[in-house]
Amino acid sequence: MSDLNVAFEAAVANSKLLDERPDNPTLLKIYALYKQAVQGDVQGERPGFTDVVGRAKWDAWNKLKGTAGDAARQQYIDLIESLR
Repeated sequence: MSDLNVAFEAAVANSKLLDERPDNPTLLKIYALYKQAVQGDVQGERPGFTDVVGRAKWDAWNKLKGTAGDAARQQYIDLIESLR
């Protein structure tokens, strides 16, 4: 496992131990960076109008389309570190 992957897994664990719950835009960014790092570009259709949370998550993830997995991992690590 590469150093980046080890650091990413540590950041994922640390994200559950934050002193304060981040605001919603930050939570969406954390979600989107994680999904981009683990799964790559968003798949499937955008959720329907009645699924407000699903749409927000899909939109946040879609903004990262084309971002390389390693770049998303590093951004995730940096974001979690900035919240500690």
